[in-house]
Amino acid sequence: MTEMQRPLRALGASGLTAFPLGLGCASLSGSYGPSDDDNALRVLHEAHSRGVTMFDTSDKYGNGHNEELLARAFGAVRDSVLIASKFGNMAGKDGKVADNRPETIQASCEASLRRLRCDAIDLYYIHRIDAAVPIEDTIGAMARLVEQGKVRALGICEVNPATLRRAHGVHPIAAIQSEYSILYRAEAEEVLSVTRELGIAFVAYAPLGRGLLTGAVQPGSLGDRDERLRHPRFSAENLPRNLELVQTIEEVARQRGCTSGQISLAWLLAQGDDIIPIPGTKTMTRLIENIEAAAIMLSQDEIAFIAKSIPPDAAAGLRYRAEHMKNMYL
Repeated sequence: MTEMQRPLRALGASGLTAFPLGLGCASLSGSYGPSDDDNALRVLHEAHSRGVTMFDTSDKYGNGHNEELLARAFGAVRDSVLIASKFGNMAGKDGKVADNRPETIQASCEASLRRLRCDAIDLYYIHRIDAAVPIEDTIGAMARLVEQGKVRALGICEVNPATLRRAHGVHPIAAIQSEYSILYRAEAEEVLSVTRELGIAFVAYAPLGRGLLTGAVQPGSLGDRDERLRHPRFSAENLPRNLELVQTIEEVARQRGCTSGQISLAWLLAQGDDIIPIPGTKTMTRLIENIEAAAIMLSQDEIAFIAKSIPPDAAAGLRYRAEHMKNMYL
């Protein structure tokens, strides 16, 4: 590990910048088993004290609890953090996967602002794309939020290149957010060619493969309430194969005197200064470990070795169940 510090990374042409690693906050509101508010606040404060500036939330996380938690954590220092939130993920409620109707967007934003106790959301994403609503209508409604001063920059989650071009033609998109890690990168690398052409940042969620790349997940180690049990990559059939792939990263980590999770994050950071990974965690130890990965500079040989050892199609199991995948990357 070196003491070199990476510069802040830009969110497209929005004028917003962020520390190279953000914090995904979903696990602080029960997404991966029980969570505790007091511990969550300690994690958030520690992340901020160590330089993290982007905190990623959604109105879906804890049904609004996560946004309220960020308000409690950062109310006194709101100007020093970048809050990214999302709308539109119905997760099957009332039979809907997503709701991107203009009237829903306005109401969702105002509800999020009340929970966040602030005047504007720095980066506002479409959490899931609603195939029943033209993307031009959705972005048009979001652009009105910018005009109203309620949102500073716009983003889209799980978007494909063609839809992204259409969206960007209506209003500048500052960032897209999709899953991206050494294990799952085929779709990410496809959309990266367009984000780079258009000058859009790529915010990488699940950059540690939902824990697979840390080596902490083993057969039988997940609690009954852990949502990862619903993901094919963690099935009894697929998990052993995926853990075998992680051995390549563990080999590099041993040589560098750090953890496999840190090598995984360093590899992702090395893919370009337009990429901002947002690993999530509930533990202080893992938080500090992840942040310290920002100081690890891999050699070109190490980067190439990892990519060759784990090719884009090597992981066993889809990112989500098949019925959910049809609603992703739209």
